[in-house]
Amino acid sequence: MPDTPTPPWRWSGGRPRLSALPCVMPAEAQAALPDLKALLAAMEEAQRRLWANRRQAVLVVLQGLDASGKDSLTRVLSEGLDPAGFHAWSFGRPSPEEAAHDFLWRIVRRLPARGEVVFFNRSHYEALLAERFLPDAPKAAGFWKARGRLIREWEQHLVASGTRIIKVWLHTSAEEQRTRLLKRLDDPRKRWKFDPSDIETFRQRKDYLKAMEAAIRDTHSEEAPWHLVPNDDKGLARRAVAQLLVQALETLAPDYPGFDEQVTEEYRKLLRKA
Repeated sequence: MPDTPTPPWRWSGGRPRLSALPCVMPAEAQAALPDLKALLAAMEEAQRRLWANRRQAVLVVLQGLDASGKDSLTRVLSEGLDPAGFHAWSFGRPSPEEAAHDFLWRIVRRLPARGEVVFFNRSHYEALLAERFLPDAPKAAGFWKARGRLIREWEQHLVASGTRIIKVWLHTSAEEQRTRLLKRLDDPRKRWKFDPSDIETFRQRKDYLKAMEAAIRDTHSEEAPWHLVPNDDKGLARRAVAQLLVQALETLAPDYPGFDEQVTEEYRKLLRKA
């Protein structure tokens, strides 16, 4: 697809004030986003080249408060991805087996192999967010800052080993989150997604945002930057994340792998004689 401007969602470093960031995209940013259909077509072609080359991988990390649309975003963008080289994993409360290991153990098992694109619906960042609000969680701020440093260094290792990481915070306003949670209760087709803990999380929204601000500050790096995407309009947010993925894929896999022309011609001759 044609070159597109660098998306404005990339965080520049430091601790953001999420309460001051827009949840609605400005008109000029909306106008700069390519059409979703064009993005999905470009994604399909670029992913094939990534899969054919099998040299690098892409990990998309989706974080957001309850009802931020992580499931639907993954479902829509997967339409442009070949299942042969694509997986999506969701991380909830750790199982007893997972809890008996280091907090990254369950994550490492789901990382993409070379050539693959993997989506994390929630991720290792739950170890800085949800786990922080458990009754027996450590209270010392230094514990969480040290854990953030470990995550940042681990991600830098992954990037150096050939995995591009696209980290996205889907930034949803309190009113939009309230509306979406009410829809879950009102719509029988969505009610199954509602969990009583959603109410408690909504009540603790300010505390969760403060924890996310600290997580962004402690884990943002040039190698694996955060992207803070305004998310009150799901359609626009999907296009923004799709654009990030397309740009990464086109950078990592600019062309199909080459093949020796002399050998190719020999194979042609053999097949024509068969």
